[in-house]
Amino acid sequence: MTTVTPAPFTADDYRARMDRAARSAADAGLAGVLVAPGPDLVWLTGYRVPADTERLTLLVIAPGQDPVLVVPKLEAPDAARATGAPAMTLRDWTDGVDPYDVTAPLLDARGRFGVSDNAWAMHLLGLQRQLPESSYTTLTEALPMLRAVKDAAELERLAAAGAAADTTYEEIQKVPFAGRKETDVAGDLADLLRQFGHEQVDFTVVGSGPNSASPHHEAGDRVIERGDMVVLDFGGLRHGYGSDTSRTVHVGEPSAEEQRVHDVVREAQDAACRAVRPGIACQDVDRVARAVITEAGYGEYFIHRTGHGIGVTTHEPPYMIEGEQQPLVPGMCFSVEPGIYLPGRFGVRIEDIVTVTADGGRRLNDTAREMAIVD
Repeated sequence: MTTVTPAPFTADDYRARMDRAARSAADAGLAGVLVAPGPDLVWLTGYRVPADTERLTLLVIAPGQDPVLVVPKLEAPDAARATGAPAMTLRDWTDGVDPYDVTAPLLDARGRFGVSDNAWAMHLLGLQRQLPESSYTTLTEALPMLRAVKDAAELERLAAAGAAADTTYEEIQKVPFAGRKETDVAGDLADLLRQFGHEQVDFTVVGSGPNSASPHHEAGDRVIERGDMVVLDFGGLRHGYGSDTSRTVHVGEPSAEEQRVHDVVREAQDAACRAVRPGIACQDVDRVARAVITEAGYGEYFIHRTGHGIGVTTHEPPYMIEGEQQPLVPGMCFSVEPGIYLPGRFGVRIEDIVTVTADGGRRLNDTAREMAIVD
């Protein structure tokens, strides 16, 4: 696998993202957006701070004013070194000072704000005490498209992460499965993801035999046996952007029923990928996959949404699910991952990341989707 390190994002890149957030807030009738530590803050500024810090860190973006990052004084030097720091003003506060007294003057006292989904409740309640006439909504609800449409540099990173996951899948088929624990194979997957460039491994699902019928099964001590169906679902971050792919393999030759179920899922996944194009609603991708599985008689065993967005996190908007009427636009990236899960017996899932192009969709995963036979 060839590896090319992408050019780093610049202060101008982050400035453009903050400007986009301000425009989007105005278009949505918001007084601004409030961004806590987490993926939104990383995407907007390049500043990464532990999301579990109890001290208030908050980026305030409002139409018509420069972005301001409120940050604890002891962390201000790190914030000032963030790539996006030239595009914002830092306002620090010290322990013993009420951080909401510092933050409240930056906000419209009667405004409605979009707040990053992972903001701490105590910080939001602190602002509400200071500004009782203000109101708040989640960024996912108010600005679901803020991070959903990727630019060329982001697509390059997502494609590289997908290629690394593909190479991982090719290599994992060479290791022994039978006679080893699920955790052993999960460890192999994690090692391979890192070997092929992932700086962060988020999950390595290995569900064998009846465990494959649990979509988010945590790899455990079950020993994989010959005759098992094994769902592999793995991913993480490479150059800060996510991979997420699933394939279902079989230890030895499958039964006729196992092969049929796998074929139905593969047909549903292919049909949904082919349906991707600008203008259709997210729910239409789900409907296409679900129709194939329902027609084959397995509709009640497809128990999750067809897909989720991916970017600086492995799960983010948009979601391919019934009721989501957001139209697809070029640059969106999301998973297409239908599955069939027969309780107590076996399950099958096939997943690729797809990006919307000007006239259709392009898969960012290219490994074979036929059932692989492993030892």
